[in-house]
Amino acid sequence: MDKNNSTIEYFNGEITVVWQPGKCAHSANCVRNLPAVFKPKEKPWIKVEGASSEEIVTAISKCPSGALSIKNDILTSI
Repeated sequence: MDKNNSTIEYFNGEITVVWQPGKCAHSANCVRNLPAVFKPKEKPWIKVEGASSEEIVTAISKCPSGALSIKNDILTSI
């Protein structure tokens, strides 16, 4: 797998978290903002069941590199 162009998706039944490892700047904003979901020492490192969709969206909105994003239409209702 080419890490620079790959995407990994995690779905919680409402939203899909999209991670693009090649874009990650390793700022750890995600881990600091929502450690119940973002656990870099575990595999998989994103545990979407660890928080509400709204909390996940808020944390991901603080990702400075754009490596984390949300893919789903339900965002408009959160």
